[in-house]
Amino acid sequence: MDREVTKSENGQVSVAHCGIIEAVELTRTVCDRARLARDARFDGRFFVGVTSTRIYCRPVCPAPSPKPSNVIYYPSAAAAAEAGFRPCLRCRPETSPGTPAWLGTSVSVSRGLRLIAEGALDENSVDELAERLGLGSRHLRRMFLQHLGATPIAVAQTRRVHFAKKLIDETLLPMTQVAMASGFGSIRRFNATFQKLYGRTPGDLRRSTSRERNGNESGVYTFRLGYRPPYNWAAMIGFLAPRAMPGVETITIDEYRRTISLDGSAGFISVRPIFAKTYLELRIEFPEPSALFRIVERVRNIFDLRADPADVDGHLMRDASLKGMVRKHAGMRVPGCWDGFEIAVRAILGQQVSVKGATTMAGRLVAEFGQDLGDARIFPNAEVLADADLTRIGLTKHRAHSIRELASAVARGEASFDVSRGLESFEETLTRLPGIGPWTAQYIAMRIGEPDAFPSGDLYLRSFAKESEAWRPWRAYAAMYIWNGSHS
Repeated sequence: MDREVTKSENGQVSVAHCGIIEAVELTRTVCDRARLARDARFDGRFFVGVTSTRIYCRPVCPAPSPKPSNVIYYPSAAAAAEAGFRPCLRCRPETSPGTPAWLGTSVSVSRGLRLIAEGALDENSVDELAERLGLGSRHLRRMFLQHLGATPIAVAQTRRVHFAKKLIDETLLPMTQVAMASGFGSIRRFNATFQKLYGRTPGDLRRSTSRERNGNESGVYTFRLGYRPPYNWAAMIGFLAPRAMPGVETITIDEYRRTISLDGSAGFISVRPIFAKTYLELRIEFPEPSALFRIVERVRNIFDLRADPADVDGHLMRDASLKGMVRKHAGMRVPGCWDGFEIAVRAILGQQVSVKGATTMAGRLVAEFGQDLGDARIFPNAEVLADADLTRIGLTKHRAHSIRELASAVARGEASFDVSRGLESFEETLTRLPGIGPWTAQYIAMRIGEPDAFPSGDLYLRSFAKESEAWRPWRAYAAMYIWNGSHS
């Protein structure tokens, strides 16, 4: 059934789906203006369905603007696809920043989106996804329809299709590998999906485009990852560079490079900003194409590419104590991480010592226990550190015990870095482990993508503890503004 977007009495755009009518954040007037101006700040915040062509576009699509009477707005690409619209081949919706990771109106939907991006529905059911979120599956489905106009399954399907389209357009991977890398269970299902959505086979789509493709060198791929401007790259690198682990990460103002490991295979990623085009260029060196989707999603998390600075900064600027910082350093993102266990170990190493001291100790840990790749190393996994004598690198017995206990709990499956059950539950679970207090747990949550985490025990943040309640659900961004402002 098509979802129709109408203008209500209060001027808000409403999405009708199977009898459910809910107001979404953007008004029809705002959507019209953003579409006509091709405003990149709104890219991915809504999608434009054109009834005369049955195609859906990004608000930045360069094609001539359709008649207003032929336009329907959708809160997500999945909603447009479910309504029977085909993705535009010109503006390529698969290259947009996508639906913001934090919708503000629903914590559960936001966390569900994050889990879907990490592959939660690739091999598991909606029931299992709902259980991870502490909800019933019917309630989760209703919430997705309310906020996104599409079910969790439809959202996951759209993500698979979009990533497959990027692989078709931007790489030379054989179609069988494209299907597997994007999460399709079979080449038959992959071909049928593309025939239905685009009216063409995947091979026809590749032959019809003349874009430069990568992948000529085996195991090397380049992707363009869009974001909503502004993006404070200098602040992101300014945070990550002093914390770069020797042997694992190499960071300059122009590039972030590090080693990665997935499913027993090792490789490299490097990321560069292309400011004029509002995207980051990601280069992946990895032997297994089936891991590409997960690698890309992890990189999106590291650089917080799903954030919507218009919402975040607009909310934080209501507070007089933050307004000047936000204006001066607009577009701040929360630095993520490649792996939750890695950042948790790094957080323990950083307790009660300087950033420089913690970085030195992390380098010793990697040199002693990490996998050797020649001129670089892989951060050691939980199984390795669970039995390691960490006092050999100069750690105190107390700190070494904390890391071993964390590693043992992760190796046994008793601890994970999943905030989907809520920030309080996450903190409670981690602080049961020796040597991990509320500050460390909140910092870890912040670095793995929880936008409302706030390590209030920090020297610079403790004086803001009370007023930080008004900053929800973006306290992690407020922390970044405060930290950045205190060092500028």
